[in-house]
Amino acid sequence: MKLILASASPRRAEILRDAGYHFTVLSSAVDETRIPGEPPHDLVLRLAKAKADLAAARAAGPSILIAADTEVVLDGHIFGKPRSSDDARRMLEKLSGRTHSVLTGVSLIRLPDAERLSFVETTLVQFALLTDEEITRYLATGEPHDKAGAYAIQGYAARYIPRIEGCYFNVVGLPLARLQHALTELGWTEEYFSTAV
Repeated sequence: MKLILASASPRRAEILRDAGYHFTVLSSAVDETRIPGEPPHDLVLRLAKAKADLAAARAAGPSILIAADTEVVLDGHIFGKPRSSDDARRMLEKLSGRTHSVLTGVSLIRLPDAERLSFVETTLVQFALLTDEEITRYLATGEPHDKAGAYAIQGYAARYIPRIEGCYFNVVGLPLARLQHALTELGWTEEYFSTAV
């Protein structure tokens, strides 16, 4: 049974590839507008399910679709992707010296029977206290511009994150161990490929 990643995120694809999964990509862009008053947990779960549903309508053959949505949350406020450098600076200033949550909603659909399994994984991330100069230098790398919360834990920002509590890969965009457990629950078995030595 093949795996389909319902995401255009290069980071999610890299997580799966580096962990040895064989998969295809079927991107699924949905309207990510938050419903007024919607809790972060509900938002990431709703968006992950919407992405999975969209991809399932276009997929063919026996497969398991994997869709996800990741958000950075501090004091109940969701930090999406920054719209400008000023927006990214404001986010980093608020995260500086604080511990925030990273929530990833994951939705899997097994085809053709449409059996679904969804969950939300949370990781706590501690940010060091950043100086204005450090924020300016980080913004100059260009790394924050397409990342939720305006940072990438797997990149330059790693030097400012002394501690996390939970799954590292969840912060990157896909909680790998929990995903493996969900795949097993849905009956997925890994195909082993022999390689010449």
